[in-house]
Amino acid sequence: MTSASDVVVVGAGLAGLSCARDLEAGGATVTVLEARPRVGGRVEQVDLPDGRVVQLGGEVVGNAHTSYLGLVAELGLTLTASYVAEPGEITRQVPGSVDVGAWPSWCTQADRASYDDVEAALEKVLATIDPADPWSCPDLERLDRLSLGGWLREVGATPHVQRLFELVHLSLADGSIERQSLFAYARKTVVGGTTGSYDVEQWENLRVAEGSATVALTLAAGLQDVRLSTPVRRIRVRRGGCTVTTYDGEGLRADAVVLAVPSGPARDIDVDGVSEARLTSLRRQRHAPAAKLVAAYDDSFWRARGQNGLSESEGVIGSTWPQQQGVLSALVPPERYAGFVATDPVTRTREALAQVAEMFGPEATAPLQTWTRLWGTDPWTQGYVTSWHPGDVLAVGPLHGTHEPPFYVCGSDQWVAGYMEGAVRTGRSTAAAALAEPDGK
Repeated sequence: MTSASDVVVVGAGLAGLSCARDLEAGGATVTVLEARPRVGGRVEQVDLPDGRVVQLGGEVVGNAHTSYLGLVAELGLTLTASYVAEPGEITRQVPGSVDVGAWPSWCTQADRASYDDVEAALEKVLATIDPADPWSCPDLERLDRLSLGGWLREVGATPHVQRLFELVHLSLADGSIERQSLFAYARKTVVGGTTGSYDVEQWENLRVAEGSATVALTLAAGLQDVRLSTPVRRIRVRRGGCTVTTYDGEGLRADAVVLAVPSGPARDIDVDGVSEARLTSLRRQRHAPAAKLVAAYDDSFWRARGQNGLSESEGVIGSTWPQQQGVLSALVPPERYAGFVATDPVTRTREALAQVAEMFGPEATAPLQTWTRLWGTDPWTQGYVTSWHPGDVLAVGPLHGTHEPPFYVCGSDQWVAGYMEGAVRTGRSTAAAALAEPDGK
C-alpha cells in the first residue's frame, strides 16, 4: 500500500487532467493514474520533419465551448481559425454522385424549402429545453424515445432532406439519425448556444494553434504526480478512506476518487461502495465506435479544384476536413466501422484513400504519411463521442453528471456540447464539487 493522497484521479485525458489541475490549485494533493504510456486520451499529436504538428485526435472547438476556451487562455496557448477559413466549397459524395457546393445536385427547390421548414420546427423543440435543467422538459419522454430520423419524417422532411441530415451525422461519426435520441440531439444543440441544426461556423470554427494535444501535455507538465502505464483494476469507495488498486496489485489510498475515463473502460473497473443506481447510470452510457484517419501531403491539392477539403460521404469514410496546410483528417462513422476494421491496415488505408481520391483527385492516394486510430476497439477508449440512442437519456437518468462523494465522475460528453468541451467542463466542475465538500476533499 502506497502513501495516501487527498484525491486519486483515474484517467489522464482532458477531463482528468483539468480536474487534477484545479484540485491542486485548491490545495489538494493529487495522484493521476493513466493506463496508456502517454497523457491525452483521444487528443494526441505527432511532429512531421518539416515542423508541422499533426493532430491524431480531437482538433476543433466552437464559440460555445467556453470551458475549453477559458482553459486554453489560462495555459497561455493560442486560438486560431479552424478549417472554416479554408477557401473553396464543401464536397458531398453519395453513390453515383460527387457534388461540390452548398447544395448537392439531387436537392430541388422543394427540398430547400423543406429544409427551412425543418429548421423552424427544430427551433420550437429547442425552446422547450432548459439546458440547466433538461429533466424539466414537458415532452422529455416522447422526445427521448423518438429518433432524429423519426422526428424528421414526423415533421414532413422530404427524403432528400432526411438524406442531408444523415450525411451530416455520418460525417460527425456520432451515429445514424435513426439511432440518435431527438432529445439528446436537441439538448446538445441548446447547450451549444445555437437555434438550428449543426453549424460548423459555430461548433468547429476554432483550434489551438500549438495543437490540441498541447493542452493535455501542458496540463500534465504542471501536475505533481502523473503515473503512466498504470491501468486501474478496482476502486473501493469508503467515507474516511478509498482504495484504488492497479493491475499490478499496487494499492493507493485517498480521501476521494475521481473516475475520468469513458464509459466503456469504466465498466471494466470493479467499483465497490457506490450505490447500484449510480453504477447503473454510469455503465448505461455509451460511446460511438469510430475511427480517425489522417493523411499528410506536401500541399493542399484540393484547393486547385475549388474544394475546401471538407466533405460528407456515404462511403466508409463519413467525412474529411483540412486540419492545416496539406493535412487532411477523416472520420469513419459507427455504421462503417466494422467494415473498416475487418481487413488489414494496408488494405483499409488504401481503400480509404481511394475514396478520398474520388472526391479530391488522384493526389490523395500518395500521402507522405498516414495514421489511423481505432477508437472503437481501443481498450482504453472503446468509442469516440457519446452516442445517445433513442431512450438512452431516460435510461441513464438524472444521476448523469452528478456525484456520490467521495466518488466523483467526469469525462468527455456530447451531452455537454462537444467532447473536448465536455471533458474540460465536467473535469473542472468535478474539481469544484470535490473542493466544496465539508472536509475539503
